[in-house]
Parts: sequence; structure tokens; C-alpha cells
Amino acid sequence: MSEAPADAPPNRDAVTRGDVARGAGLAGLSRAGALIEALSQPLYVWLFGLATYGLYAAMWSAVNLAENFIDLSLTTALQRIVPTRGDETQAHGAVKIAILVALAPALLIALLVSMNADWVAGFMSAAPKDRAQLPIAVAIFAWTLPLWTFIEVATSAARARRAFGPEIRIRIFWEQIARIVFATGFFFLGFHSIGLMIGHLCSLAFTAALCIPLLRRYYDLKLVVRAPISAALFRETVLTALGLLPSAFARRVLIDAPTVALNLMLPGARGADAAGLFDIARKLSTVTFLVRQAFQYVLGPLASAQAHADRARLGPIYHFSSRVSTALVVPLGGLLAFGGVDILSVYRPEAMAALPLLYILVAGRAIEAMVGPASVIVEMTGHRLLPLVNSLIAFILWGVLAWLLVPVHGGIGMAIAVAVATVASTYAATVELQISDGLNPFGSRLLGGLAVALAGVAAMWGVVQLTHGPIRFALVVALWALTSRFALRYGLTRDDRFALGGLSRVLRLV
Repeated sequence: MSEAPADAPPNRDAVTRGDVARGAGLAGLSRAGALIEALSQPLYVWLFGLATYGLYAAMWSAVNLAENFIDLSLTTALQRIVPTRGDETQAHGAVKIAILVALAPALLIALLVSMNADWVAGFMSAAPKDRAQLPIAVAIFAWTLPLWTFIEVATSAARARRAFGPEIRIRIFWEQIARIVFATGFFFLGFHSIGLMIGHLCSLAFTAALCIPLLRRYYDLKLVVRAPISAALFRETVLTALGLLPSAFARRVLIDAPTVALNLMLPGARGADAAGLFDIARKLSTVTFLVRQAFQYVLGPLASAQAHADRARLGPIYHFSSRVSTALVVPLGGLLAFGGVDILSVYRPEAMAALPLLYILVAGRAIEAMVGPASVIVEMTGHRLLPLVNSLIAFILWGVLAWLLVPVHGGIGMAIAVAVATVASTYAATVELQISDGLNPFGSRLLGGLAVALAGVAAMWGVVQLTHGPIRFALVVALWALTSRFALRYGLTRDDRFALGGLSRVLRLV
């Protein structure tokens, strides 16, 4: 495909439900890398053991936290800046700013950590079999930070062009599949303690290389290099990013900090095991989050573009997103909760201890999904102070509850803290949208879809009480499919169902 012409104006057409549905479908596929990651967990646990997997999970969560802080939320700011630029030189300049500002500290931190790996390793909990090689693992894994930072900036720059599909190949077929191949290969080469860490680094290096042609597809790389960075553009880009940073970082804290905190708060193998169990439950519960996250990714640049053109038209796409999210996520939560015993049975036996954590986290995700992408609309449409308020709500609630509950209840206490903080901050954004724009997701159609979904979840519970073994899981899956279909049929308006396009025809929703 040819490079984007330097004088191409941004598309200011009104955003429709069809735009949202198509974009969400593609973004959902691109984020399905998280689904493959959840499916690859049993392999990693079987090969390397729960404690080694827990140590790896804590280190990867720490890298994610660091990346989300040092990029100053420039990856999110691009969703605001690029779609509103009439001058392609400025759009390319914003991408250049994001790359330079984010990548420089990532490289410096990786260098410092690798040079002081013994000191950093002293803070981490590990099983005795992993302790000897922990400094080497830290030194190697530190270099995932600049690689991951570049991947995040490059893919966000593509999304800022309203191009949601290209991530599919990178996030699914390359990053995750490459990680499985590399990790398995290093295990059979004898790297039993650090093979997972080395494999992860190799998969990210491979993915970062693929991001260069991705950028070339939507930007003129020569223009990115030579684009002038005016003081006004630099100030606007960085200040926009800093305004979004608290909210983005708080969301990441609720995803990654619990795994790191469990590893640091609980000593030795207990801390490594607790981090592994929590990460297993978190990754499985993230399957429900894929639907909501797909709409978040899409509604970032789309809401920014729509608010720039006609703010009054935000309502239809918000209500549509909320109805679809409820109809899909609540039944999916039931599948994960009531099929949890069978799902965890493919792991090592000690992974079954993750089941109560899975119940708690899935319930939180289902409650959160009912209000749709309220948080991202608040962030993308000019409410600069409100994301900070919501972030403080989430962070304070999580911190207080984790401090009170983890020493007594371990991973279960952490799951409760995360679920409560996530729901509270999301519903705060819902109240803010109601006050600022009169947007309320709880219409009759959403409540109808919710009623159907809850009836299906109740039927899944009944099946679990009456059956056992493979037939139990098969019936739960069948009920999930039927519930999702009827929740979409009765939870969406006719226009909503038409907006789903091919999916609507396949499911005979219209």
C-alpha cells in the first residue's frame, strides 16, 4: 500500500454505529492476542512451574507499569492529536514527539536496571530453584521495556489513523505465537528457569521489527524524521498526554500492580506462587475485558473526531457500545465463572487455587461492562480534570483495600481490591457523562439485554449444580452461545443489529 500523502486532510465524516461496530470487531481481533496469551498460560505453567511463571508474570507486569508511566500517555494522546490535524506535517510531528519522548527514558531505565540487576533482584520473591539465576533474568528482561515502548507507540500511531485491523497480524500471529515458539524452544534447550524470560524478549524484538513496516503503511517515515517540532505542537502533545496520564496509569495499575505487589508483599515461593495464581485469574478474566477494550480502542480516536465535529452526536455511539458490551460480556462472564473448574483443569493441579480469584475478577468485569466505554469518552472529549479524579478514586480504593486485605487473605484480598476499585472508577465516569452531556447508558434496551443475560447465567449455575465432567462444560458453552445470541437480539435496537453487519446476518438478528 502506498504511503499516506503529506497533504491528506483528516476524515471529518460523522461517526456511525457501523463505524464503531467495524472498528470494534477489528480491534477485538487485534486484542485477541490476550486470549492467546491466556490459552498459552497452561503451557508455560506446565513447562516452567507455577513459581517460575509467577516470577515472570511479576516482571512483565513491572515492565508494563514502567512503560505506561514513562510514555507519559503519549500513546493515548496520539488518539486525540492526529485525527484533528489538518496539516500532515503536524500529524507526523506528533508521532515523532511520541517516539522520542517515550523511547529515550525506556532505554536509559533498561540500561540502569541491567547494570544493577543484583540490587533489583533483591527486592523480588522467588522459589529457591529460581533464586540463583534471578539477577541474570532481571538483566535480560530489562530490555523488554524499550522494545515494548516502541511497539506501543507504533501501534497507537496506526490506531490514530482509524486503522484498527493491522494490529491483528502483529498482536496475534506474530507476538504471541512467536513467544510460544521461543519460550518452548529455550525450555528444550535447557533454560528451565530463565527460558520464559528470554523467549519473551525475543518475541518482542521480532514484533518491534514488524512495527516499522506498520508505521510505513500509514505514515511517511521520511517525513516523521524530518518533521519540524514546533514549541506549540510539543506543548500541546505533551500537555494532552500529561492530562491523560493519571487515568491511563491508574488503569494499568489495576491490571499490573497487583501481580507485582503480591510478589513483593509475600516472601519467597509464597510470593511467586501468589503472583502466578493472580495472573492466571487475571488473564482469564481479561477475556471478558476484550469486548470492552475493543470499544475503548475504537472510541478513543472516533470520539475525539466526533466531538471535534459535532459533540451532540456522541450519544448514539455511546449507547450502542454500552448495549453491545452488556449483551456480550455478561454471558461471557458466566461462561468463565461456571466453566472455571474445567478451564483450570488443563493447568497443573496447584492452579485450581486461582478459582475464587477468577469468580471475583469476572464479576467485577461484568458489572463494569454494563456502562460501556464511559471512561474513554470522558478522556477523549476534553474533560481534562475528570480522568484525574477517577484515577484517584481507583488508586486510593485499591491501595487501601489491598493493604488491609492482602496480609490476611492473600490473592483473594487482592482480587477484591481490584474489582471494587475498577467498578468504582468506571461508574464515576458514568456519573460525570450524565452531568456533562446528559448521557446515561441504562435505557430499556440495555436493561432488557441484561435481563436475558442474567437469565442465561442463572441457567449455567443450574447446569453446574446438576451435572459433572465434560457434559457440564459442554452444556455451559451451549448456554453461553444461546444467551449471547438472545441478549443481542433483545438488548439491541433494530438499527444496532443492522450496524453489526455480517455478524447480525450470521446470528439471524434481523
